[in-house]
Amino acid sequence: MIYVTSDLHGYPLPDFLRLLGKADFSDADELIILGDVIDRNGDGGIAMLRWMLQQVNVRMILGNHEAMLLSCRFLFDTITDESLARFDQQKMNLLSAWMMNGAEPTLKALKDLFREDEETAREILAYLQEAPLYETVETPGRKYLLVHAGLGNFSKEKRLSEYTPDELLWTRPDIDQQYFQKTVTVFGHTPTNYYSAEYAGRMLKTPTWINIDTGAASGKPPMLLRLDDEKPFYQ
Repeated sequence: MIYVTSDLHGYPLPDFLRLLGKADFSDADELIILGDVIDRNGDGGIAMLRWMLQQVNVRMILGNHEAMLLSCRFLFDTITDESLARFDQQKMNLLSAWMMNGAEPTLKALKDLFREDEETAREILAYLQEAPLYETVETPGRKYLLVHAGLGNFSKEKRLSEYTPDELLWTRPDIDQQYFQKTVTVFGHTPTNYYSAEYAGRMLKTPTWINIDTGAASGKPPMLLRLDDEKPFYQ
């Protein structure tokens, strides 16, 4: 079975493991996280990432919050006169953008981890660096495109490789947006209550796409979606 979730934003790892148990998730299954494990709450997702590093059947798609972290990797370089001289206005702007989007808990937890176990901290950064922007998977009878935020400036004639990172990481599709007819696009990024209060805490399914961001950024529980039968699981 293939399960997907998205936008955990520092959700407590023990609570998430209970959600997996509720879905009877096992070593024979796959879990794909559609980005934004980090920032906003708790330890900023660092415990979740450390757990993910140890799971052979768990992988992730890059989210915009991970992309912001990676744009600020210079924070974790060894501080020298040369590195300080390179700390220019562009880097200040990148750091400011990340901080305004809830970086503080992740930055604090990463700083502590670098002090306690630098090797694991470096492994986390490398893991995020290797995360793809999208993935396609198939279940019996259905094909899915997994991406963090949807497809900005969508065109059926446009190859996936032609989309820019911003189009995959930051877009917020309208509820009447139509994507591919034979491939269901699954994403997060935009909490479902953004579209209507009736979708608060629940997935939003349209004829061509499914949004599974149930608002963990604001303290609500995330969800799991089992793609094989499109069954949702909630806390």
